[in-house]
Amino acid sequence: MKSIVRSFFKTLRVLLGPPLLLWEWLTRPSGLQRLPAQQAAVDQECRSLVLYHYKTCPFCMKVRQEMRRLSLPIQRQDAQAAGPARDELSSQGGRLKVPCLKITDAAGNSQWLYDSGKIKAYLQQRFTPA
Repeated sequence: MKSIVRSFFKTLRVLLGPPLLLWEWLTRPSGLQRLPAQQAAVDQECRSLVLYHYKTCPFCMKVRQEMRRLSLPIQRQDAQAAGPARDELSSQGGRLKVPCLKITDAAGNSQWLYDSGKIKAYLQQRFTPA
């Protein structure tokens, strides 16, 4: 039964993935324009952030669109396939759920923020100009 469910969702991803990615590309927002010094400061702050995502996840797409809208160069790790990104998300984040934003402070401590709505709210609160 488990293999049937996995096969169903894999087939669904294969069929719906390309149209979803095309839709994301067609509806991508234009980025926020900042002064060069302000953008450099934002770029520096974004070095402490990592987004764990699946390429065709609709919730991940919402977060990526918000990142584009706010002109945030956040590092992305695709956690869909088995590998180091998936292992790190599972072992350090505690859950294998995407989207997930890893926030590392100056001391090197990491906080893992799940849920697309919470991630978008965090990015808007932290990076939207006053």
